[in-house]
Amino acid sequence: MAGAHPADPIVDAFESHRDRLRAVAYRMLGSHADAEDVVQEAWLRLARQDTDTIDNLGGWLTTVVGRISLDVLRSGRTRPEVSFDDRLPEFTVTLDDAPAVEDLAAIGDSVGLALLTVLDSLRPDERLAFVLHDVFAVPFAEIGTILGKSADVTKMLASRARKRVRAAQQPASAGRQQREVVQAFLAAAHDGRFEQLLQVLHPEVKFTVHTPNGTFITLGATEVATRARVAGSAARGHTATINGRPGVISWSEDGIPLSLLAFTVSDGHITEITAVVDPAKLALMDLPDPAGPGRRSAGRGHNCGCRCAEGR
Repeated sequence: MAGAHPADPIVDAFESHRDRLRAVAYRMLGSHADAEDVVQEAWLRLARQDTDTIDNLGGWLTTVVGRISLDVLRSGRTRPEVSFDDRLPEFTVTLDDAPAVEDLAAIGDSVGLALLTVLDSLRPDERLAFVLHDVFAVPFAEIGTILGKSADVTKMLASRARKRVRAAQQPASAGRQQREVVQAFLAAAHDGRFEQLLQVLHPEVKFTVHTPNGTFITLGATEVATRARVAGSAARGHTATINGRPGVISWSEDGIPLSLLAFTVSDGHITEITAVVDPAKLALMDLPDPAGPGRRSAGRGHNCGCRCAEGR
């Protein structure tokens, strides 16, 4: 911590809670950068506080992080104002059949990353009640003090959020079906089979491609199929889970990331595709190492270096 003596016991105590605090903030905000900012603000508040008045440091810090996160959610500051061309979603990527990223345990096993999208749809008070209680086991009475509500009302908020989260959870068979749809898309794109592409694309599909020349969006199944049917380079793509959804990551022969594809599939059709082919942006991502010989290929050597990635 800046300006703090390295032997300060308060620093040590805070550091012992840092991972949990970051996990709370990340679950609330869905952004690693925002979570780090919240944790830093919590440290600044602790530095100004008379620690002799704090009976339970962990509980105090959780309360502070919860309140700061709630303020951020209510103010709508969870996504920084940046130019459209620079906007890039945060990706958490694991190769299929690979061990989970070490980070995942730190951000709470109870709720998968795919459910961050569901959490985004919750009201701030519902999200806080659900995350703190169901993921981090904070008592309703303590959550109520953050929200300025009774424990009973807080319990009702968490229950309402829990129902929406459970409704969004998909059985394993649905995940397999989604991957089959993605595999069909990749195979059809590789072979240039236009009609087959149209069969798996939603009529209003959205294709967002982040390239060195900017971000480009293609809308509609016909336009997306037209751009996607040209096969990419010979680099092998490997199936991956990207933010809990089917995806593909490709490397060059010397292990440099070439492309990342993330798919959203609903009712047997691809509704959204996000591609990153900008080497600078790929280099900044925390991506897994190139897959070994036992990994599954994403379908006949295809990667997302299609004409769609050229921004034309």
